[in-house]
Amino acid sequence: MSYFKMLPKTNIDFIGIRKIFFIISGILMIACLLSVIFKGMNYGIDFTGGTVVKVQFENNIDIKDIRSALGKANITADIQTFIGRNSFAIKVKGSQDSVNEVAHSIEGALKNTNVAFNIEQTDFVGPTVGSFLAKKAIMAFVLALAAMVVYIGFRFQNIIWGAMAVVALFHDVFLTIGVFSIMQLEVDLVIVAALLTIAGFSVNDTIVIFDRVRENIALHPKWGIKELLNVSVNETLSRTIITSLTVIVATAILYFMGGEVLNNFSFAILIGLISGTYSTMVLVPGLVYQWTKGGNYSVGAPADAPAAAAQESKPEAKKKSSYKRKPRKSSAK
Repeated sequence: MSYFKMLPKTNIDFIGIRKIFFIISGILMIACLLSVIFKGMNYGIDFTGGTVVKVQFENNIDIKDIRSALGKANITADIQTFIGRNSFAIKVKGSQDSVNEVAHSIEGALKNTNVAFNIEQTDFVGPTVGSFLAKKAIMAFVLALAAMVVYIGFRFQNIIWGAMAVVALFHDVFLTIGVFSIMQLEVDLVIVAALLTIAGFSVNDTIVIFDRVRENIALHPKWGIKELLNVSVNETLSRTIITSLTVIVATAILYFMGGEVLNNFSFAILIGLISGTYSTMVLVPGLVYQWTKGGNYSVGAPADAPAAAAQESKPEAKKKSSYKRKPRKSSAK
């Protein structure tokens, strides 16, 4: 059975040009770090606190008309819809001292919609809940990273593999954070969810390449780590691009057609997907090679000469790939 391949068979020396990608990633990380330090993050109401005004309209109204009315009054707000009730919760960042002023401004702006409405409730929401959830999210993220290092290290019998996968994962997440800082896009709990999604996607593609390296170790035990990594990345290149491109196209459609509410979320996912594809193909293999060349690199099979000795003790490794299975013996006599 033949499979569709977006790219023909390639023979790109990813390891040979690894230092170029190290420099590119280093520049990006420094730029992101400087932006976070000097420009900071534009935190949403989930983290800063602000005024929440709950409004019920007497007739049906489109949320776009509400946004337009608030925009004309220079009010930047998050709007939550209550389906079936013509009710909306309008959230504006600010201090507790400005609650009445903000509520009055919102009420004045909504009069331009020419639809009768009632102010049902005006409250100040403090950042306590957002801070608590943010700490929990960070803790969950750190624990997830630690679990990935342990799992990948155990599966491939070398902790370096897990550590390098997590370094690339951190690269993708921090690049997304940096772009949000540079563009001063609002960061709320939805963006935290996007960052966790990026982490899961990034490590998944990395595992695919690691598995192919393990297969090639069994098929070509005398190969060095450089050749193993290059061949494995080239063999999975078409799969990586097809998978990533499929998700990127779907996310791009969500970004352009999903409305303002989903813009920041889908934009964060787009950055993470592109960065994850880049780091999977060129950053992770380069990092693994940099840290393991000339040493023990995978599945208990040391590099070069020790690998040949392991091959002599297991001659069947030359003939078989772990993807193949022995035919079942028939029970019929």
